[in-house]
Amino acid sequence: MSMLQVSGASKRFGGVIANEKISLEVPEGKIIGLIGPNGSGKTTLFNSIVGYHPLDDGSIRFEGQEISHLRVPEIARLGMLRTFQQTRIYGKMTCVQNMQISKPNRNEGLMSMFDRFPKEDLARIDHLLEFVGLYSKRNLLAGDLSFGQQKLPEFAMALMNEPKLLLLDEPTAGINPTLINGLIDRLKRANEEMGITLLVIEHNMRVIMNLAEHIYCLAHGEMLAEGKPEEIQNDQRVIDAYLGAH
Repeated sequence: MSMLQVSGASKRFGGVIANEKISLEVPEGKIIGLIGPNGSGKTTLFNSIVGYHPLDDGSIRFEGQEISHLRVPEIARLGMLRTFQQTRIYGKMTCVQNMQISKPNRNEGLMSMFDRFPKEDLARIDHLLEFVGLYSKRNLLAGDLSFGQQKLPEFAMALMNEPKLLLLDEPTAGINPTLINGLIDRLKRANEEMGITLLVIEHNMRVIMNLAEHIYCLAHGEMLAEGKPEEIQNDQRVIDAYLGAH
């Protein structure tokens, strides 16, 4: 069963075509990759999927429901979240405090610093910070973490909301090789142990080939190729796109 189905998605900004008739599927319980050279339209597609801007044409369905007309908060409530290339954490707050305000309450959206925080959620915060490898740094200001480590509280903040589908935009960018290996392991565990379906934009080919079960490749705003990692790795069209051939 497809959790996410994108059909003929097109998005233009003035005369610039960012996405042209893009179609892809993300089956429930799988890890799917999205690759392509800079400027190929990957982030634009992510933004359309999660409701940051409307499509010009096409359809986006999540668990069978058309969502292309919905905006970010409505889509988040359905169980779809995303992370960003540039982390969106609060640098002057501790890792624990970032986690506390990341969880929406029923009526107001994000938690307020004045809300009473349930003890069971405090225990979950500790568990998730341990899961991402930040438990020992939980009381440090998030802004004092290294750039690579700042990706980890954002990941934990997303997990705090128990998403069904998590879209990750270049999760390993700027992270050293040691942290990358740990993050790959945690992404796989989030998928296997927490049941979270993942759609991942990634430039590091070693990472995406070891992580994703199926990969889509965009180039110049269009779908160039799709297939299993070994098929994509040996696809001459993909090789040419990354080498700058036309």
